[in-house]
Amino acid sequence: MKILFVHQNFPGQFLHLAPALSERGHEVTVLTDAANQRDIKLRVYRYKFTPLSRPVNEIGLAAGIAKSLDRGQAVANAAAVLNSRHNYVPDVIVGNPGWGETLFLKQVWPSAKLIVYAEFYYRPRGLDTDFDPEFQERSLRGDIWVASRQQPLLLAIDAADRALSPTAWQASTFPEPYRNRISVIHDGVDTERIAPDSSAVAELPGSGRTFKAGDEVLTFINRNLEPYRGYHIFMRALPKVMAERPNAHVILIGGDDVSYGTKAPDGKTWKDIFLDEVKDRLDMSRVHFAGKVPYPVFLDLMRVTRVHAYLSYPFVLSWSMIEAMSAGALIVGSRTPPVEEVIKDGVNGRLVDFFDVEGWSKALIEALAEPKRFEPLRAAARQTAIANYDLKTKCLPELIELVESA
Repeated sequence: MKILFVHQNFPGQFLHLAPALSERGHEVTVLTDAANQRDIKLRVYRYKFTPLSRPVNEIGLAAGIAKSLDRGQAVANAAAVLNSRHNYVPDVIVGNPGWGETLFLKQVWPSAKLIVYAEFYYRPRGLDTDFDPEFQERSLRGDIWVASRQQPLLLAIDAADRALSPTAWQASTFPEPYRNRISVIHDGVDTERIAPDSSAVAELPGSGRTFKAGDEVLTFINRNLEPYRGYHIFMRALPKVMAERPNAHVILIGGDDVSYGTKAPDGKTWKDIFLDEVKDRLDMSRVHFAGKVPYPVFLDLMRVTRVHAYLSYPFVLSWSMIEAMSAGALIVGSRTPPVEEVIKDGVNGRLVDFFDVEGWSKALIEALAEPKRFEPLRAAARQTAIANYDLKTKCLPELIELVESA
């Protein structure tokens, strides 16, 4: 088959699927943004996207919709070139519709089957945008803005023949009439590579500081340190944790920017805002902000950590949580979907109400103080990763079947 992957920052969610399909003999092609200069080991075409300038009265509520439509048009124009100049007609198109890329591909190739990645459907109420009253003040304007973000997603999934979602809860966020199109298949974790290692040593880049299995280490990881992933709650829990555990070291991985939600006020960073709130009650010699680290360092930290805290608004589940479980880490997670879909309290990890700062302090102190007590939960976490999220034995075969059966 001729299979086309469309993703502005390829590979994205298709890191394993695209090369696996190529290895099976399919003709795999990638269409990506010209700004994406990764070395892609497949046939690749790039489209150029420049948002159109518009009158001031079109900027605001319509800006996001317009940008998605513009990008969709840019991708469709590039597809038309492939069609006319190269006589290229794919059998199956696989894409992430989050930026509008897949919107008009059926107009170019009406016979192609389109599979879209149904990652998350925004709603003004009941999901992420009204979850945290500290940062998300409800307003009609805000509700309308969130609702406007639904429009490109609705157009995209309506045009699709099939859809794909990594968790059942994320699939459930989409409108009911479309759910029968969505197959729930996680992107997959290489549990053979990401495995416990009692001899692991993690070195923090630039510091020369190393940690090994058995050290009293607490980890917290976000792409960027921000409220959407519970950074504020974690920092507020730390003073009590560090006072009770005078030998514990805390390692925080993540950047200073914003991945989700709004920017911090007054030109500050969320990292500094919540650090400033508690740092006079912390032994900063035991708090290590590592920034963004190479992937092997992250894996070694998951192998040596005594407890790993993972918090999230009701939103997209981070790959890092499943990877931490595969590495044998003890997860203390927030009692929010889709975390609850993976972690069962007292079975393969611990769950704490997202906003319960005292509860977080208590759970983290217990995990640091009694590592032997939680060994069965570590083992069960790894078994969960193998049984439900293993790349080679479960997820990748199911993903391949989804595409080949289209």
